[in-house]
Amino acid sequence: MYDVIVVGGGHAGCEAAHICAQMNKKTLLITSNVNNIADMPCNPSIGGSAKGIIVREIDALGGLMGIVADKSHFQIKMLNNSKGPAVRALRAQADKSIYPKVMKEYLDATLNLDIIEGMVEDLIIENNTVKGVLLENRESYLSSSVILTTGTYLNANILIGSENTPNGPHGEKRSNFLSKKLEEIGFNIKRLKTGTPQRIKANSVDFSRLKEECGDDSYWTFSFDIEPQYQINNQQKCYLIYTNEKTHQIIKDNLDKSAMYGGYATGVGPRYCPSIEDKVVRFADKERHQLFLEPESIYYDEWYLQGFSTSMPRDVQEEMVHSLEGLENAVISKYAYAIEYDAIDPMQIKASLETKIIENLFTAGQINGTSGYEEAAGQGLIAGINACLKIDGKKPFILKRHEAYIGVLIDDLVTKGITDPYRMLTSRAEFRLLLRHDNADLRLTTKAYEVGAIIPSKYQKLKNKIKQINELTEYLKNNRLIINEQVKAFFAKNNLSLPNGNFNYLLLLKRPEITMDVISNFLDLSNYSKEVIEQVEIENKYEGYIKKEYAEKEKLNKLEEKQIPEDIDYSKVKNIASEARQKLELVRPVTIAQASRISGVNPVDISLLLVYLKKEYGKNE
Repeated sequence: MYDVIVVGGGHAGCEAAHICAQMNKKTLLITSNVNNIADMPCNPSIGGSAKGIIVREIDALGGLMGIVADKSHFQIKMLNNSKGPAVRALRAQADKSIYPKVMKEYLDATLNLDIIEGMVEDLIIENNTVKGVLLENRESYLSSSVILTTGTYLNANILIGSENTPNGPHGEKRSNFLSKKLEEIGFNIKRLKTGTPQRIKANSVDFSRLKEECGDDSYWTFSFDIEPQYQINNQQKCYLIYTNEKTHQIIKDNLDKSAMYGGYATGVGPRYCPSIEDKVVRFADKERHQLFLEPESIYYDEWYLQGFSTSMPRDVQEEMVHSLEGLENAVISKYAYAIEYDAIDPMQIKASLETKIIENLFTAGQINGTSGYEEAAGQGLIAGINACLKIDGKKPFILKRHEAYIGVLIDDLVTKGITDPYRMLTSRAEFRLLLRHDNADLRLTTKAYEVGAIIPSKYQKLKNKIKQINELTEYLKNNRLIINEQVKAFFAKNNLSLPNGNFNYLLLLKRPEITMDVISNFLDLSNYSKEVIEQVEIENKYEGYIKKEYAEKEKLNKLEEKQIPEDIDYSKVKNIASEARQKLELVRPVTIAQASRISGVNPVDISLLLVYLKKEYGKNE
């Protein structure tokens, strides 16, 4: 008998299993192939715009993805480093052979965690409560809670042109019956699609004709707890290339052979990561599209052609690849394919990621309609924490939209649902300046400690960092820049506007042209880490904007505090629109704030709902 069973060993499953075991729950991870734990069937990268911040949040909450990425990448860079701190995010090229091994090592070393191979084909359910799982070989395992993290394996089909093969990623065995069982239980099943591009043999590419893309010349880590594990000068290069008129013509001439445009696909593909044929059709005015050639591992010579995902037949793929500059003689080691799979309607799950239909059954990752390793890992972590809290009879751990990108992600899923695979974007977050790369630990680590998700030493490290931030802030406030001949010469040499008076350094830092690097010429900052210095600079320089976002957050908090009773009968709320009534009944929002975010629920519906609550329950006065 286990406390928690996690089904699936992808990125969601790894985080869920690890955090449950770390929270002292006897945990079982069931995966169809232990060699595919933390596999990267698509892009061998971790992070990216918004996604990199999710990885930092995972680390701040006690998860593994950040530290495993730090120990397995061969190139890393900070995206949007020249822009404001709200949009900065790390992206690393992970070694596809090392990342899974490092993750497996962490899981193998985790106490309270067992890992077995097997294919889960049914759930053991009694009185609408999950009691365990049944494997394909009819073995059963009992537990207090089950977390489904099935990725793209549910009823999966591989599509290459008109070929339709019933397999999971890499030709792995798919789950044939579980999605049908979920549908019988009452879940709405959605058919989704994603894809992956070709892998190219490196020795067949003329790299001299491609533009180099190098890693940063600064050290970075996703994790708050380890030092950089790489040498700046030893980072692997990636390369930038573009499609051209010939590429586009080949695609246009063969559109009817594509699984998508030939009518062979039924699933809905990702809007923000479309296939190359979809790009050519949707953006017909574009003369070219950007592609990246990225190494998958330092141990073998397959390179990933990012941006060239397609479901064209193999012979057409050959023509397409050979039309690219530098790839005229390229050897394709693996052809691109699309993959269709089943997912559930995320509006049938709660913000805790427990399903509304079956008690103690949680879902995380692509089964909830998301795309991407990072989105999956974040959900797995939250599902794991909440499964443990549910067992202990404690209230769920819910991250609000102003607290984390993970909170935005889950709220979007359970409140708005999905029509295509969901991808996290910075534009989805209303409070981007609060949800920064640099402050993920300040936002989340205390919360994680309070629910028992992190070890005391990690929390103590955060407290030491906060102490240093406060000390540095006072240090800057209590010291002034004295205008003398030496200071005048420095400002003139660096083309800086000389202050009109002896300002304290904290006030001086508010000037756009003044940075902590400038201040370090006048004050000794050697006692403070790079992270502490960065935090003080951002919080001070953007103080006005941050205060404005906090004010907006407080308005939202007031709506979040207006609770909606679980037993409310929306049929009795007079005069609201029929669509609003249907959506409210489906989502069953917990607060007025959540109700206001539901698509199809308008401000007038919210006003009528508030009137009803005040009259019937005496609430929200």
